[in-house]
Amino acid sequence: MAGQAEDDITSVLHESRLFKPASEFSKQAHVKSRAAYDRLCRRAEKDPEGFWGGLAEKELVWFKPWKKVLDWKPPFAKWFVGGSTNVAYNCLDRHLEGPRKNKAALIWEGEPGDSRILTYQDLHREVSQFANVLKNKGVKKGDRVAIYMPMIPELAVAMLSCARIGATHSIIFGGFSAAALRDRINDAEAKLVVTADGGHRKGGVITLKEKVDDALKDAPSVETMIVVKRTGNAVKMKKGRDFWWQDEMKGASAVCKAAALNAEHPLFILYTSGTTGKPKGVVHTTGGYLLGTTVTSKWIFDLKEEDTYWCTADIGWVTGHSYIIYGILSNGATSVMYEGVPTYPEADRLWEIVEKYRVNIFYTAPTAIRALSKLGKQWPKKHDLSSLRLLGTVGEPINPEAWMWYHTVIGGGRCPIVDTWWQTETGAIMITPLPGAIPAKPGSATLPFPGIAAEVVNKNGKKVPPNVGGYLVIKRPWPSMLRTVWRNPKRYKETYWSDIPGVYFSGDGARKDKDGYFWIMGRVDDVMNISGHRLGTMEVESALVSHSTVAESAVVGTPDEIKGTAICAFVTLELGQKPSEALRKKLKAHVTKEIGAIARPDQIRFTDNLPKTRSGKIMRRLLRDIAAGRESVGDTSTLEDYTVLAKLRHDEES
Repeated sequence: MAGQAEDDITSVLHESRLFKPASEFSKQAHVKSRAAYDRLCRRAEKDPEGFWGGLAEKELVWFKPWKKVLDWKPPFAKWFVGGSTNVAYNCLDRHLEGPRKNKAALIWEGEPGDSRILTYQDLHREVSQFANVLKNKGVKKGDRVAIYMPMIPELAVAMLSCARIGATHSIIFGGFSAAALRDRINDAEAKLVVTADGGHRKGGVITLKEKVDDALKDAPSVETMIVVKRTGNAVKMKKGRDFWWQDEMKGASAVCKAAALNAEHPLFILYTSGTTGKPKGVVHTTGGYLLGTTVTSKWIFDLKEEDTYWCTADIGWVTGHSYIIYGILSNGATSVMYEGVPTYPEADRLWEIVEKYRVNIFYTAPTAIRALSKLGKQWPKKHDLSSLRLLGTVGEPINPEAWMWYHTVIGGGRCPIVDTWWQTETGAIMITPLPGAIPAKPGSATLPFPGIAAEVVNKNGKKVPPNVGGYLVIKRPWPSMLRTVWRNPKRYKETYWSDIPGVYFSGDGARKDKDGYFWIMGRVDDVMNISGHRLGTMEVESALVSHSTVAESAVVGTPDEIKGTAICAFVTLELGQKPSEALRKKLKAHVTKEIGAIARPDQIRFTDNLPKTRSGKIMRRLLRDIAAGRESVGDTSTLEDYTVLAKLRHDEES
């Protein structure tokens, strides 16, 4: 993200379809109309502190009121200064006084088909017990706890237990290598690690304890490891350091008062991969983060008391933190957790779960939507999806064709889609439709959430005209913003606040259309300079995917003596389609017809798979290296399947 922002980005994608909210949906929505949305935005613009302060009073329980809503010393913010609260109290205790006590908080489905339902009362009891286990092992307020687990209920229990006693958690996705785990543990100086013997994935077992053992050979800060028995695979337990979760819970008291924590107390550290060098520890704090996730969950997902909500993300990513656990449970809603992959044992596993639990709200990534659409309509059609009333997407821009498939095949044409833009660093959703108020345009994240001052600017920070691409920035602090990079305020300042002075630069390119709708054009790192025009990769990818033969595409720039940069497209075909020179020509002509000759790919390479992170994002940086014929450098610890890279390199050489 760091590095000088350049000239405006040329936008070439055109999409004119508009989907208005159904009047029945708007009538019952939390925000019922565009006029209501506009009123909220005006109030927030006129008095930002009054707007956020009013919401904090209404939506959260505070133990002590704040003295000041915002202390802003750019680029460092403190929200709800002097106030104290507790995230676990807001997510659990406050729901025990009424009928929610016996409501399902978590519905958990294991990959092998086992399942558990924990009511708010059940979850409160387990969290209190494990909080006491942590205390018994010497964990105190301010200590860091590393969590490296499969998607099982104990993961939710562990993070909420940390929040309860004021330990700062660092959840590390269960697919990371021992080396990646070690680096994150050491940077945070974690005192205790929570893990499991293993987790289920694609019918096999992912060994976790073994990787932690390896990581701890060079992690001197760790004193204790707690291990959940999940898969039953054999593990070695080191006496005095390693303890079984189930044994420790047996003797633990179920009474543990939630600690009164300063609003700025660090709730968690979440590491994001840098392009090069070591990962950045993004720090989120207690009061502002919880307010952001609570309000966005309520308004964007239009949460109702009777809803069953399912976000398919892994809790190891920020989406899981904010929109499986904290924002959803703070609202007293029912959240579904699933351990496995979307296509195991068959390609209809997600739709089977939607039908089984009568899921009403479904939130997933565009990558998953494209992968599932490639497998055909027959899989979702096997299941009754009539319980769905709202769909959402997260993780990257969704191309219009995938949006339309999601809308018609999964939503039956009746469900609004909330296409959400946000980041690990923002903590909560920033640009999104409010489903009862804002008409959707396929591929657009639409408008900023009330109170979020988003803009598209040039490198000098000046607002660009409609339909001119530029740099997506946030001009005003917001409650759920990251506070710093762990123990590295200099990196925080340089990475997020130096490219375009005075504003937070997201690292993404975007444009606003004549209606003020935002169209995210992908990472600025992925912008290509073609014959003097700066084109975003996402728009060319959208044009390719709009062809009936293409399931997924990734576009990168590669050095070219004449143009400066040539366009290289990696294309995955729909089932039953075969690569050919004729198809290659057809696809090039299709892009020319859709968005003009400037965007015509110079090369099209057919591939079975694309290199992706475990959260489903395409790693274009690695594709740029392959297209240019050079070795990949930098952090590849988030790569899902290393064999994809090897095959792409082999295909290029042969």
